[in-house]
Amino acid sequence: MSKLKNKVAVVTGASKGIGASIAKHFAAEGAKVVVNYASSKEGADQVVRAITENGGIAIAVRADVSKETDVTRLFEETKRAFGTLDILVNNAVYQGYAPIEQVSIETFHQSFNVNVLGPILTIQAALKIFGDRGGNIINISSGASKMPLPAASLYSATKAALDAITIALSKELGAKNVRINSILPGATETEGATSAGVTAGSEYEKMFIAKTPLGRRGQPADIAKVAVFLASDNAAWITGEQISVSGGMYGF
Repeated sequence: MSKLKNKVAVVTGASKGIGASIAKHFAAEGAKVVVNYASSKEGADQVVRAITENGGIAIAVRADVSKETDVTRLFEETKRAFGTLDILVNNAVYQGYAPIEQVSIETFHQSFNVNVLGPILTIQAALKIFGDRGGNIINISSGASKMPLPAASLYSATKAALDAITIALSKELGAKNVRINSILPGATETEGATSAGVTAGSEYEKMFIAKTPLGRRGQPADIAKVAVFLASDNAAWITGEQISVSGGMYGF
């Protein structure tokens, strides 16, 4: 498999869940991958080990995407290791589900700093390395940006902002040969979902499955395969799109 042969990719929030799956799928398609993490070094190292044991190339780099100095270092280390950059996947996320009465100023800023400011900072840094030959940006949004759920007003707002950024930048960066698209996952089985209470057999899981025409929760690989497509030359004429990967749950 070589859809991404000789490409260099940065995947933020890649120590687990969707990000980890994207990193592994990219590597399997020939990309050299920077596995970014904010706190779980063990998880990031496991992802790198899984990639290298299968003949791929990857490094782990710690960086909090909401901090400019960390982002600068992330891309400096990327350039130092691989010399260039072709693909940026903005997957790092702060979920922060809570009823509106429990939304605090601290939670508000943490949500927007990671989910909105973070992608802005990483995109700015990536553009400096992309150069004249262009590049590819994939933002991992959420179906909740279009169909917000109870107790997810803040999370949904950040993802709606991310989608707006995607559309605006597709028009701003097209002339520079930079493509940018959003993937909007539906109910996907990840560690984050589990911590939010969507566990196997729970009433939440049953509710999501009942609303999903394909009758199951998504797996991280379902999202990763679409990310591979968007990152490849097969999607060379696609930019500014918001692609729902939700088993039909979010049929916009």
